[in-house]
Amino acid sequence: MFELSELWFVLVGVLFVGFFFLEGFDFGVGMSTAFLAKTDGEKRVLINSIGPFWDANEVWLLTAGGAMFAAFPHWYATMFSGFYLPLVVVLLALIGRGVAFEFRGKGETETWKKAWDIVILLGSMLPPFLFGVVFANLMQGLPIDQHMEMQAGIFDVVNLYTVLGGVAVTVLCLVHGLMFISLRTVGELRDRARAQAKMLLIPLAVLFVAFAAMTVIKTEMFDARGVVLSVMAVLGVVAFVLAGYFMSKKKDGWAFGMTGTVIALAISGVFVGLFPNIMISTIDEAFNLTVYNAASGAYSLKVMTIVALSLLPFVLAYQIWSYFVFHKRVHEKEHLEY
Repeated sequence: MFELSELWFVLVGVLFVGFFFLEGFDFGVGMSTAFLAKTDGEKRVLINSIGPFWDANEVWLLTAGGAMFAAFPHWYATMFSGFYLPLVVVLLALIGRGVAFEFRGKGETETWKKAWDIVILLGSMLPPFLFGVVFANLMQGLPIDQHMEMQAGIFDVVNLYTVLGGVAVTVLCLVHGLMFISLRTVGELRDRARAQAKMLLIPLAVLFVAFAAMTVIKTEMFDARGVVLSVMAVLGVVAFVLAGYFMSKKKDGWAFGMTGTVIALAISGVFVGLFPNIMISTIDEAFNLTVYNAASGAYSLKVMTIVALSLLPFVLAYQIWSYFVFHKRVHEKEHLEY
């Protein structure tokens, strides 16, 4: 029988997929302001391209964290306390990034703008990298004891495998963001974005292959979900190749959809590979946190399910409507500041 804790595990996974798909292009656009834009006007265009969306996209992360807190309090407590420092850095980076979007255009001096440009770059690069590190740690396992407490040292968290995962997620978000720019801009800026996205495909492919090989070696995910993960991996390769094909044909919408599909499959693969675990203990598998021993009570999950199913359609409708309203391309002649 399908349990509500399993349903909420799926919902948390969907929320993280939505976050990386939507906020992923935000991060990519933010990173691209440091090297793609040649003038201050082009930087303003890049910022304006995500102006109506970035704050709403971050709601997916807040909702995912809230769902973890309510549905899986032990998972939330173990993960957020064990990864306290990187998650605080993520929070500060997101705050600084939002402030920079608002304050960059409030001053006229080059020093003022360059200072906020650095904040935008760091605020767009650190979150995907650190989230990649955290998710790689969930896959490889962590020293969790019988009290559901994580006692991890620096080298348990930071190693070649986790850093490789962080870099792969960061570059993937950058490519996704460049394709979003090609959808939202015109002229030379759009052409440069498309060209740089194509140029990054080979390095990204190398990162993916290296990370996938290390995942097979270092984790047991393929032991339990080998067939499903293999199918997802094949679909990911197909989507990746199609992304490159559509870029070469200048079909930016399709290319953006394919990079988003790669993101969705990659994040979904983490949750599929973990199930029924949500955090793996390297001390003893009996200490694993699962969707059953880390979940809230049945009554709490029932109430949460009713509330979520009642409100979710309105939230989705609002966000879809906002993307429809602001779907037009951004021109440098426009001086809007979001």
